[in-house]
Formats: sequence, structure tokens, C-alpha cells
Amino acid sequence: MSLKIHNTLTRKKELFVPLDPSHVRLYACGPTVYDHAHIGNARPVVVFDVLARLLRRLYPRVTYVRNITDIDDKINERARERGVSIAEVTEEPTRIYRQDMLAIGALPPDQEPRATEFIAQMIAMTERLIEKGHAYEAEGHVLFNVPSMADYGGLSRRNRKDLIDGARVEVAPYKRDPADFVMWKPSDDDTPGWDSPWGYGRPGWHIECSAMSREYLGETFDIHAGGLDLIFPHHENEIAQSRCCFGTDIMAKYWMHNGYVTVEGEKMSKSLGNFYTVHDLLEEWPGEVIRYALLAGHYRAPLDYSKQGLSEAKSALDRLYQALRNTDELESEPVVSDAVLAALSDDLNTPLAISRLHEMASTLNKSPNAATKSNLIGSAELLGLLGDDPEDWFKRGSSDGDLDDAGIEALIVARATARQTKDFAEADRIRDELLTAGIALEDGSGATTWKRAR
Repeated sequence: MSLKIHNTLTRKKELFVPLDPSHVRLYACGPTVYDHAHIGNARPVVVFDVLARLLRRLYPRVTYVRNITDIDDKINERARERGVSIAEVTEEPTRIYRQDMLAIGALPPDQEPRATEFIAQMIAMTERLIEKGHAYEAEGHVLFNVPSMADYGGLSRRNRKDLIDGARVEVAPYKRDPADFVMWKPSDDDTPGWDSPWGYGRPGWHIECSAMSREYLGETFDIHAGGLDLIFPHHENEIAQSRCCFGTDIMAKYWMHNGYVTVEGEKMSKSLGNFYTVHDLLEEWPGEVIRYALLAGHYRAPLDYSKQGLSEAKSALDRLYQALRNTDELESEPVVSDAVLAALSDDLNTPLAISRLHEMASTLNKSPNAATKSNLIGSAELLGLLGDDPEDWFKRGSSDGDLDDAGIEALIVARATARQTKDFAEADRIRDELLTAGIALEDGSGATTWKRAR
């Protein structure tokens, strides 16, 4: 099946034709690890996890690289405040980030390089750009010479004034051109740094991804992905460095960007009290609920995240899991349906793919059969969904009471006894007691099952 993706570089949906059909290469910008990842950070992780899953189904070999930025001015500031090294600042956020992304169903990338491990490669690229006249040293800094690249700005399509204003960089006196950006900057005694031909210093942000992507994917590769906010200046400057360093026409053939995330209709802000980290949300919701809510909208569109949206995602997953629960006796092997594969192959149309899952669940409820169940399980797996056992799914979660599983089962047995002796008042009382404790009962043929209700 053909894959079509929207290419930010051309501003249109294109047929995906890999540079090498035997080996597809994908790079996505990862987090800056000075704090817990918020829900906006999680969207590209989930979206491009689905892309990687899809590519692996369509092609024999895929290398997916997602970096970790562990050298940054915010990290340096935290290190100074705490009187510790940047490694100590980034260690815990990195560990929690990895745990949280696994919890929301994102498979680990094939490579997860940390910027601090590739300083030598960044220095080598910077030296080469200086030799080729695309960069220059000034007062301990090395800057990229933007006018040296005739088609700079092709990704963002901004005019010169917008390029300068949008870069939000200091127009320092040592710059030859206001649009020139820093590739290397000096560090004082209190700031982390490394020895270089230009003195003790540290890399600029953009050179980090250029060096890491080249290390694992080569001078050119298939897809570069990230959030919409990275188009300029980050991705624009990556392209400039990589193309000018290696003399290539492209850095990546296709560029994919996910839309912004708002919360309750507002931009996320700690002052507004709507700043949700994935770590905090996981204390209230299963990771699969968070994932479903992130996939419920098309990746290129803005996404408004809300507690109501999470509740709706939980209810939607309940319906899908209930269809599997009702057909527990049917044996099945995962098979991806053509309809879901077609939806995802059309620029990752996850909302349409999810609607196809619900159509399958509806069919399964009306006419249980192994083929539909196989399609539901296999198609959901491609989206990173329905990986739980249905019974475990419904029993997971918090309740308002202190009942454990054994206590719940004991009350169900007591209720069954009351019904057998026609003590319906007692049976109703037990049902109400369980419901008050957040436990919903479902009476089926010959058995009563239960789930935790939110």
C-alpha cells in the first residue's frame, strides 16, 4: 500500500518514495531534559511512534532516531542553582521521560543519542563549515554565515525581516549579518563546556541535531519530524548547517510537523494552572487513555487537551475493550485491516483509523467472529492501542473505597447468594455499595463481571 505524507518543505501531500527502499531512516527531535515532559512534549512522541510502526510494516528495515538534548542554557541554570553537574540535573528527568513515554505506549527508538556524547562530531562539522566559508569565528563564538547560503529559509518560507525577527537572537556587534546564528559559544568558569579550537565553550542548539542525525542516518535521510514550533529557527538552521557542510541538495527529503497543543482552550501555562505533565496525568489515568486522546485528532491540526477529553477517551477505550471482553472465547491472531492501513497511509489519519476500530467493535458486538476480532486487535496494535487484557483493563484504576479484588469478588458472591434466595433488597444493596465504591457490575449469562468506573 502506498504511503502519502504532508511534506512541510513543499507544503503538499506527497507519495512517500524512500531514498533507499531497503532501509528507511527517520529522525525526530526529542526533549530537553531539565523537567518532566508535558502533554505538548508527548504529542510528537506518540504521533511519530505511530509513523515508525507504520513504516516498519511497509518496509523491511527502519532506523528511528529520537535525540535527547542534555546541554542547554536552562539545564545550565538549574545546575548552577543546585550546585550540581548538568549530568545530575538531567539524569532523573531523562529516566522519568523514558518511563512515561513507555507508559503511553511509545516504543523506544532504535537510537536515542544524548547531545553531550557527540561534542566531537559537532566540533568537526563546525570546523568544516568554517573551512568552506559558511561559518566564522568572532570573539570566541562561531556563527553560521547565513548570506553564504543562497536558498536559506526554504523550509519556513519567511522573508529576510521575518527571518531576523523570528530567530529571536541577539544582534551582537560581532555578527557579520543580523540573521547569523551561533554554532559555538564560550563558557565561563561556572558554565559547562568543552575544549575546542575556539576556546572553552559549548555548542549551539541547532548543531546538536545536525551532528546526531548524520552520525546515525547519514548526510541525507528520508524523514525529519518534530513539532510545528521547531520549523523556525531550529529545523531551518539544521538544514543550513547540514547541507552546507556536506554539499547536499537536501538534509531530509520529507519534513513532518505536528500541530500545537492547548489545554482547556488556552496555551499551557503554570500561572494558569493548566500545565499538565505526563507524569502527573499518569497518576490519574492509564497511559493508553492519554495516548488515545493524543491520537483522536489529526496530527497536523491543533489539539485541545482537556480532562473532559480524557474522560471521553477512557469511555471510548472501554467500548473497544468491552467488545474484546464479550468475545473472550474466540481465538484470534492479530491482523491489520486494509481499512485501517489505508487510513494511516493517508498522512497518518489516526482519527479515521480509530473510527474504523469502533466500526469493527460494533460488528463484533452484533456478530461475534474470529476474523473481525483479529482485525480489531491487529489494527489497534498498529496504533499502539488495546494491548491490555480486557479483564485487567476494567479492573485497573482507583476507586473511592478500600476494596481490593478479593473483597469485590466476595461481595459479588454474597450478592449472587442473595439473588438465589430471592433477597433482592440485599442484592440491590450490595450492588449499590459496590457502585458507591466505584465498582460497576455487569450481569451476563451465567456470570457477573465487574470493572472500576471513573
